[in-house]
Amino acid sequence: MAKKKTTKSKSETLDFSKYVRWFWIVFLGGILAVVLVFLLASWGVLGEMPDYTRLENPETNLASEIISSDDQTLGKFYFDDNRTPIGYEDLPKNLVDALIATEDVRHYEHSGIDGRGTLRAFVFLGSKGGASTISQQLARQLFIGVRDKDNTTNAIIQKIQEWVIAIRLERQYTKEEIIAMYFNIYDFGNNGDGIRSASRIYFGKEPRDLDVKESAMLVGMFKNSSLYNPRPHKNPVGVRNRRNVVLAQMAKYDYITETEKDSLQKTELDLNYSPESHREGIATYFREYLRGFMKDWAKDDKNRKPDGDKYDLYTDGLKIFTTIDSRMQQYAENAVNQHMPRLQAEFDNQNTPERNKTAPFLDLSTAEVNKLMSDGMRRGERWRILKKQGKSDKEIEASFQKPTEMRVFKWIDGDASEIDTIMKPIDSMRYYKSFLRTGMMSMDPQTGHVKAWVGGMNYRHFQYDMVKQGKRQVGSTFKPFVYATAIDQLQLSPCDIFPRAPITIEANKFGNPEPWTTKNSDGSYSGEQSLKDALASSTNTITARLMNEVGPQPVVEMARKLGVTSEILPVPAIALGTADISVYEMVAAYSTFANKGVYNKPVMVTRIEDKNGTILYQFVPESKDVLSEEVAYVTVNLMEGVTKAGSGGRLRSKGVDKYNQMYREVMTGYPYDLQNPIAGKTGTTQNQSDGWFMGMVPNLVTGVWVGAEDRAAHFRTITYGQGASMALPIWGLYMNACYADETLEVSKGQFEKPSNLKIDIDCTAKDEGDILDESDGVDNIELDF
Repeated sequence: MAKKKTTKSKSETLDFSKYVRWFWIVFLGGILAVVLVFLLASWGVLGEMPDYTRLENPETNLASEIISSDDQTLGKFYFDDNRTPIGYEDLPKNLVDALIATEDVRHYEHSGIDGRGTLRAFVFLGSKGGASTISQQLARQLFIGVRDKDNTTNAIIQKIQEWVIAIRLERQYTKEEIIAMYFNIYDFGNNGDGIRSASRIYFGKEPRDLDVKESAMLVGMFKNSSLYNPRPHKNPVGVRNRRNVVLAQMAKYDYITETEKDSLQKTELDLNYSPESHREGIATYFREYLRGFMKDWAKDDKNRKPDGDKYDLYTDGLKIFTTIDSRMQQYAENAVNQHMPRLQAEFDNQNTPERNKTAPFLDLSTAEVNKLMSDGMRRGERWRILKKQGKSDKEIEASFQKPTEMRVFKWIDGDASEIDTIMKPIDSMRYYKSFLRTGMMSMDPQTGHVKAWVGGMNYRHFQYDMVKQGKRQVGSTFKPFVYATAIDQLQLSPCDIFPRAPITIEANKFGNPEPWTTKNSDGSYSGEQSLKDALASSTNTITARLMNEVGPQPVVEMARKLGVTSEILPVPAIALGTADISVYEMVAAYSTFANKGVYNKPVMVTRIEDKNGTILYQFVPESKDVLSEEVAYVTVNLMEGVTKAGSGGRLRSKGVDKYNQMYREVMTGYPYDLQNPIAGKTGTTQNQSDGWFMGMVPNLVTGVWVGAEDRAAHFRTITYGQGASMALPIWGLYMNACYADETLEVSKGQFEKPSNLKIDIDCTAKDEGDILDESDGVDNIELDF
């Protein structure tokens, strides 16, 4: 019997098709819903979205960068963002590989959203890793901000916005540009905004020089720069573990071998932590001067942006190209840091409570010390701040007597350090007044380019710049101005002979109300000397005779033409350096002698560029003829005698002289054994309050000053308190370091003699020999009043 054929009823068929239809409705509806959500997000319905203008120019604060003449970064100006962007070509391959392997292995395959990664994240609820691509993370950093994890709806909206922006970024930029932008935007902590700052702060190098393990550490910080922070004593173990995860990822995707991974994972972090802040790093005093220069530049209406706004030093990413040479700057700072702690140790030894009850002040009564300290209180920052808060004088004075926790400066084993202590503010004032300070500037006389600028020992604790702000009595370093005036007006020769006998300039002859008589430091007034001998031994009576011949006013005018702007009273006493003048002015003035009589105004900034490389400022040299080439050369020749036979002679010593032991105690770096032509002049003011040395070679002029904040704080004796002991060692250390670096090409040659020299400079060898015998080629211990 045949089986009856069964067929599905029409109703049953319709019932099945209904499910199919609903499936497609839901499926297509879901797609449409997703598309609609994306459209709504892109239209800004879900929240503000960046337009294409903002995508092309994301709003990021860029630090202004200070660049040395040898193309090194000296520092930056910034408020919150220490960011200096770099291009993809400046990123090392191992750094990019580490990022791709760890954050987005399919970066070059997707268009902003990784479909496979997103599906995996949905299926496993993120337990096997997230799905954010580099483009999405960049979108979040640039435009979205921190995700709102406490509000699920907001978090979802932010994620959708992130996807949309990521797709737009992929259309706007190349894959390489997105990688570079991501590295540049990320905050690595400790002012490490962007990869360039982070590389310099954590490893002391440019990004292009990062090795594999350093790259892996920095990429590991993308997970959480606060948690995985390598700063010493923060989380070194966690940072190392996170770095090793990155290395494992690099091995997994064949960027490095397993052997390399195993070897690198065993290594330490090897940080070279170099914080970048306004008070740390190299050339801090110069950078502070530059801040003022840039503020004045930005205020000038001629220096405006195309839209008319003023440039912002802290956010506009300016590049400031300076004349400072980072190598010479470092040598200068090293010289200061070598000599000052040794000099300070001797100063402290002479000012123990047992030896000086009014330490660090000498020759003052208790009442005078109290007045000095009281005046200092009222001039200080603490007084100004408390006064602004409405405190009375009595309340402020009481606050100076209250013990307070503070961190103070201290030389420890020759290093500039800080210690935590509890001290009354009035005692801390006295403590800081006990420190000897210094100012130093070095300049190319032929161009006016300032190559090194050291305004003090430690900017954090001694912020007063002793290069340009500070002005001190210059002592005998002023004498070459007198000699140059006399040579110019009277056509004198270095070989001309003058008596050492006392001289008195009568009252009112040059505006001096009283008769003026000077003394020689050695107490001797017999015999005669040539001008060259007189300057070498700093004979005061002969300088006074020259002043009597030419008068103070022409000398003041000479100093003005040489670039000295400080007030100088036209009285006879200026012959011995009673005027207060800055290191900056003195170096520029001496440079005129080295530059054949042509004054060049010191130059610190050569050009300024905006973030796109457009030149906004280009310096224009300012020079003027001050002296004839002949007079300038003769003056230089006179000053060469100072380093051959006078107080600067110890620069040439080989360390075999009879003063060797004393020199080794205070003359840091001695013997210097500099045998090339050097012109210079030491200076020591009354009571050894200020020590100077001005030194010149044909293409470099350098001035050094050393002294305490208050003139009442000084050495007891001339042995340690003269310029040849206080300041000259810094010059000697610096020059030896510059000569050791042959790339600097600091001259060892002769000063160029004018072809038409008419003034006789060929003094007899016997005269110079006599001087050398007198001082044993080292120093006539001088007192330059």
